[in-house]
Amino acid sequence: MPDPMTVASGISAVGALVSAWQLRRRAVRAEAEIELLQAELAAERHAASHDPLTGLPNRRAFFRLAATLLTDAAGKPLVAIVLDLDDFKQVNDRYGHAAGDQVLVSVAQRLAAFAGDNLVARLGGDEFAGLLVSPTVDRRWIEHATRRLCEALAAPIPLGARTIRVTASVGLAPVHGPTQLTDALCRADAAMYQAKTVGAARAARQLVAEC
Repeated sequence: MPDPMTVASGISAVGALVSAWQLRRRAVRAEAEIELLQAELAAERHAASHDPLTGLPNRRAFFRLAATLLTDAAGKPLVAIVLDLDDFKQVNDRYGHAAGDQVLVSVAQRLAAFAGDNLVARLGGDEFAGLLVSPTVDRRWIEHATRRLCEALAAPIPLGARTIRVTASVGLAPVHGPTQLTDALCRADAAMYQAKTVGAARAARQLVAEC
């Protein structure tokens, strides 16, 4: 006949194993729940700071990230970029809003490719901005960079069975100090609107010539 103490010890050992297994399951479940919550929080933070269509930082995130970059730039030349698309409403009116969204995504991708590791953002609508670390901020470099960016943005954009072209008005301006971002963006914005005015006048002259 089994010894009662041995039986009791065995039952106790089995109970301890079951308890340990249950605790382990609870710990694993708790870890999974924590990981899920962390992923949800990260997704919420990303959604709050990024444009849902293009994936670029939004306006609020742009100014927050730019402030950090300006503080950490350590004297490196910085250039602010402002751009918006010319006659973008016509794209939506002619091809539909889905096509307009695809154009915005393509523009965002091309701007990001041009900027490399630098900061770019969608400020809203068809308006984008960026902050570049540049080798220099002289006028020739800025004119060359503006031309390169405009050419990249003007390349054909595939839309299903068709391709379309859009142009953008672009303005660049050097940032002269860690507190001068707003001033640089204003100067870049003024340069962009000057480019837009010149482009509109050129298109009008071309239209008159063709009539």
